[in-house]
Amino acid sequence: MSTIVITGASGEIGHSLIEAFHAIGGNRLIALDLNPLPDDLRAMVDESITADVASPAAVEQLEKFEVDEVYHLAALLSTSAERNPELAHHVNVNGTLGLLSMARRIGTKRGTPVKFLFPSTIAVYGLPSVDQKRVAGAITEDQYLQPTTMYGINKLYCEQVGAYMSDRYGQLSESAGTSGLDFRALRFPGLISATTVPSGGTSDYAPEMIHAAAQGKPYACFVRPDTQIPFMAMPDGVKALLALAQAPLQSLTRRTYNIGAFAPSAEAIAEYVCRAFPNAEVTYAPHAKRQAIVDSWCADVNDQAARADWGWTPDYDMNRAFEEYLVPTISSVYA
Repeated sequence: MSTIVITGASGEIGHSLIEAFHAIGGNRLIALDLNPLPDDLRAMVDESITADVASPAAVEQLEKFEVDEVYHLAALLSTSAERNPELAHHVNVNGTLGLLSMARRIGTKRGTPVKFLFPSTIAVYGLPSVDQKRVAGAITEDQYLQPTTMYGINKLYCEQVGAYMSDRYGQLSESAGTSGLDFRALRFPGLISATTVPSGGTSDYAPEMIHAAAQGKPYACFVRPDTQIPFMAMPDGVKALLALAQAPLQSLTRRTYNIGAFAPSAEAIAEYVCRAFPNAEVTYAPHAKRQAIVDSWCADVNDQAARADWGWTPDYDMNRAFEEYLVPTISSVYA
């Protein structure tokens, strides 16, 4: 039995990850969130801690457990981080650093590394113009790392700190002995969940469009029709986290990986929505600041490293995501 900590447990990824671990069984789940967990999630975990992830008290509570894996999902997302950059730094950076140090101490004490799974983001990229974005196409992990938002800056820094602490205090290969910390990060595209309500992220125009149509409400999209970034269905996001966690260390050539699934324009998403919901009404009212943010993100990602190193492949392309997951599930919620 492994002891697994999930921070940001009631968020979109946390909700789905807890359900996945509950279905697998055989682990002790420790959930931490700023707010109390909903009753349905609380029933799926062994311990539920309500605390600020960046507080020493939260770290002290978690360190009492013999933690084997940490899934650090708690974060202040891009739009909220722009409104309050100081709070974003507190949550996104201080919170991550405290947990990395905790994981290192636990791993070093017992002589086996604590795996630390970190969801990063395409917000770490910063394309200088829409024209350059079109020319660049699918970019690799090492290109255009000039984030334009506090959220992207925070995440890129935490990627680098996690890699530094793993290489300094962890192990570089399984044959070199074990201690400390084993940090692994995924750069997620925009995630679309059918089971949780969009929380106001900068990529949430896609799920907001679907949820509005399912409720029979008009939707004014906050980006231009030609806006393009990569997206992924939530089940694939959870699948990727679990697959990277299970990958043998010797097969990994890097600490941070791109993962992709499909990369439609906002207009293409609207066309899918209108086919699924013939009465849907989608218009466009670009929000200048949010538009500028998504314009700086890549149009698509090159995820060949993840495919080669640990066999990444998404289950859901755009057709399957809409036809088998998003439309039927969201429709049933509002029915």
